Amino acid sequence: MALANNLTAILNLLALLCSIPITASGIWLASKPDNECVNLLRWPVVVLGVLILVVSACGFIGAYQYKETLLAVYLCCMAILIGLLLVVLIFAFVVTRPDGSYQVPGRGYKEYRLEGFSNWLRENVVDSKNWGKIRACLADTNVCPKLSQQFITADQFFSSSSITPLQSGCCKPPTACGYNFVNPTLWQNPNNMAADADCYLWSNEQSQLCYNCNSCKAGLLGNLRKDWRKANLILIITVVVLIWVYVIACSAFRNAQTEDLFRKYKQGWV
Repeated sequence: MALANNLTAILNLLALLCSIPITASGIWLASKPDNECVNLLRWPVVVLGVLILVVSACGFIGAYQYKETLLAVYLCCMAILIGLLLVVLIFAFVVTRPDGSYQVPGRGYKEYRLEGFSNWLRENVVDSKNWGKIRACLADTNVCPKLSQQFITADQFFSSSSITPLQSGCCKPPTACGYNFVNPTLWQNPNNMAADADCYLWSNEQSQLCYNCNSCKAGLLGNLRKDWRKANLILIITVVVLIWVYVIACSAFRNAQTEDLFRKYKQGWV
């Protein structure tokens, strides 16, 4: 009985440690400029990480103090949380699978088409009723202003592969418009305005730029996709460890109950 409970306590401590990368991934996602402006996707991973931390702590206390009721509650709650985390992972993978990016000849960065992303992201993140607030939020960030600090010449800018999807979509006009580079957020004399509807929406006013463009919406989704794909790698590894810990903890709990029942039987309590 003591051995089984000690094993369960160690496993709960491991589960508690697993909550750290989950919470850290959620905080990292929430701190990104694009996620700061999209409230819908900011906190689900953080909340799950904190709940796993609390439940694991309860399980550790229950195992350490031999409280079977607390352990049973822990196992039930942990199963639910692992299930929810799996749902979040699968959902994030499905909705971020389509990639709206395309390569532009002579450019180190990519540009993005709104139609290339999943319907769910387009309808729930950048639809017309949400975009006004998101657009104002993006305009208040330093996403575009810092481009002028990073790149001085056109060659530096055009050859860069470090430009983010958000910067590619919101901070400059589409390449097809034929604007001439002055600096990363100042472009003049377009020669092909009919190439894209966004060509008419571009403004050299620094509070406007291409924030009203479909390319900006696509760039935001491109950033979200990129960030969530990175976070998913950490979350997948953590979920695998959590499932492994949970299965062993269930086995240890059943063994502890069997040992306790057998001990009572030997003492004549049954």
